[in-house]
Amino acid sequence: MNSQNPRAQLRAGMVGMGMIFDETYRPFFESVHAKGLYDRRFGDLDVTMVAVASKTGQRADRYLEQSKGKIPTFKSFRGDDAVQQMLGENLTFACVATPDDRHFEASKAILKAGVHLLVEKPSVLTLQEIDQLNAIAEEKGLLARVVYHKLLDPDHKKLRTLVHDNVLKHVNNGYCSLLEPRQISGSQFSEWITGRNPGTYVAVHYIKLIDFTFGGRLKTVMCTGQRGLVGPKDGNTWDSCQLRLIYEYESGREAAFDIHTSWVTPDNFPGYVEQEVQFRFDNGIWNGHSRKRGVELTVENMTPLKMKNTINNHYNGSFLEPWGERSQRGYGIEVIDRFAREVAFVEHGGPANQRSQRLAEIRKLDYADLAADRQVVAAVQAMEMILEQQAKGNPDRVARYDGRNLTLS
Repeated sequence: MNSQNPRAQLRAGMVGMGMIFDETYRPFFESVHAKGLYDRRFGDLDVTMVAVASKTGQRADRYLEQSKGKIPTFKSFRGDDAVQQMLGENLTFACVATPDDRHFEASKAILKAGVHLLVEKPSVLTLQEIDQLNAIAEEKGLLARVVYHKLLDPDHKKLRTLVHDNVLKHVNNGYCSLLEPRQISGSQFSEWITGRNPGTYVAVHYIKLIDFTFGGRLKTVMCTGQRGLVGPKDGNTWDSCQLRLIYEYESGREAAFDIHTSWVTPDNFPGYVEQEVQFRFDNGIWNGHSRKRGVELTVENMTPLKMKNTINNHYNGSFLEPWGERSQRGYGIEVIDRFAREVAFVEHGGPANQRSQRLAEIRKLDYADLAADRQVVAAVQAMEMILEQQAKGNPDRVARYDGRNLTLS
């Protein structure tokens, strides 16, 4: 234990109290309050959610009632200046889980206040925004991290291991699909979707998987989409989209990746969230499918609507442990725990005069660092630029990325 800080504390803030908070951040904060956070590098410390900021405060009020006895009482701020009020609570770090077009302003305020940042994917929507945030984080000496929980999926970790160890040699092309039921766009995320597309929301998982696992230089982005079910057929709210990325590698060879996303799958589809990937290599093929790897479940009068026939127990699940404890765990929660440990290491992992070295060590872990996220943001911005042109009657546009800027042709 670090004897200088026997019971140090990380004071956390939370921006956004919707479904993402409930599925991942809530169980993390409840678990870490009960058990604390320990590592030989920084000792035994507390992590406490002390303040939240949300648009209306309604979900925060409900959780204040539900969380009695599970976590300490927290302050709830609402309205246009909620983030600034939250930042007055002497925070160590703050998490942003709002609709993605609200990420930038909240993240900027957090970093400018000298607070470490964890933001849900996509971090931001333009290259200009990511460059601003990275500059502030660098100036202030802070961690700016992005949640890419699918990188912690055991299947995806195994894929990267095989690529890293050169068992799978040189990717040639890939296909990824993520289909969500209509209730995602129609109810759970109805506030998120106006003027938006499912590619920005979920294709980014696979953009990061491709970018992080295979490396290379993003060159070209192409995209098209469909409208008319969750918004007007001639509007800018998209039911589904198909994205193509072309990467170039040091060998001079290229690879193309197609990513198809939708949030209008019928609600009674048994897979709930249907996920599939295929990557072809010089010497092999990787196939992954969320429904084929998991459990099939049938319960009379419950599946497939109240419960789904296929469930992903790896991402996030509630369990009765063999020793009688109730727990909620999975890689969606592990990624938040990992961030808290990274902050704790920077702030409490040794002498104060070595903080900059610890900060640099964590920032090199580019699975989540904002500074390593530029190609992902470029792909997201390009996709939105192309879809905007399609909505204006100019389809089949192509975006090219030169490492700094995007151009549309």
